[in-house]
Amino acid sequence: MANSEKQVRLAVSPLSWTNDVLADLGGDIPLEVCLSEASEIGYEGTELGRKYPKDPKVLAPKLSEYGLRLAAGWYSGLLAVRSVEEEWAAAANHVQLLKGCGSRVLVYGEDGKMPSLDLPLSQSPELGSIDLPDYAKKVREFSELLRQEGVVLAYHHHLMMLVEKAEEIVAFCEATGDKVGLLLDTGHAYAAGADYGQIIQKFGNRIVHIHLKDVRGKVLASVRERDLSFNAAVREGLFTVPGDGDLDFAEVAAFVRTSGYRGWVVVEAEQDPAKAAPRTYAEKAFRYVRELMF
Repeated sequence: MANSEKQVRLAVSPLSWTNDVLADLGGDIPLEVCLSEASEIGYEGTELGRKYPKDPKVLAPKLSEYGLRLAAGWYSGLLAVRSVEEEWAAAANHVQLLKGCGSRVLVYGEDGKMPSLDLPLSQSPELGSIDLPDYAKKVREFSELLRQEGVVLAYHHHLMMLVEKAEEIVAFCEATGDKVGLLLDTGHAYAAGADYGQIIQKFGNRIVHIHLKDVRGKVLASVRERDLSFNAAVREGLFTVPGDGDLDFAEVAAFVRTSGYRGWVVVEAEQDPAKAAPRTYAEKAFRYVRELMF
C-alpha cells in the first residue's frame, strides 16, 4: 500500500538558497526569500540553515508565518573525540530548538576527525582509524538520550566524514545496532561509490530521514580525477536537485511508497545560487519528486 501524504511529507533544504559552509554562496539572499519561495512552490517543511534564528520562540512563528514546519536540524557532533556527557551538554540548545519548533529529527554529522573541507576528497578519514566499538557505544548512548527527549537521531553518512564509503556504512550500522537511526542521502552515497539501493535493502528499517540529492556524473568524474576538495566540488556543481543529474531514484521511490516509511523526504542541493536559480531548481525538484513518490 502506498504511503499517504500524512505519513510522508516533502521538505526542501535551504542549501539551494544559502550554503552553510561557503559564506559567499547565497550570502546576500534573505531568509524570508527562501521561506516564501519554498512555501509558494508547495513544500510542507524545511531544514535548519545558518540564517535561521536559533531561538525557538522566534523561529517557530517565523516558519508558521509561511505555513512551513521544521523537518529536521543538522548537528555537528564530536563523539569521535569527546565523551557522551560533553556532547550532550554541547547539544542542549540545539535539542531545545528542535523541540520548540516541533521537530523530532536531529541530523547528526560527525565532525570529529574530519579534515578541512578545502583538502582533497582523497584525504577523507577512515572509519578504521578509530575504536569503532567505543564510538558505536557513545552513539547509542547519545541516541538514547535524544529518544528520551522525543527526538530521533538520524546519522548522516557523508563525504569527508568517518562514515562515507559503502563498507563504512555497513560497519557502522552493524556496530551501533537497530536503535540508532540512519539518514539516507542519495547524493552522498553515489559520490562515495556506494549503492543507495543496497543501503535500503540492508538497513531500510534504520532509515528515519531521507535527503534526495542528485549528482552530475561528469562533474564527479572530473572532481575525482583531479582530487578536488569537497568545497571545490560544490562550487563546480557536483550536486543538484533530484531529476537534474544522473541518479536513478526508482529504488528510493519504491521504498518511500511501499515500505511503510513515515517521516520527511527532503530535497537538497548544495549549489551556487548565482549559477542555479534556487526557485527554478526547487520547483523542478518538487514536480519531479511529487510525480515519482506521491
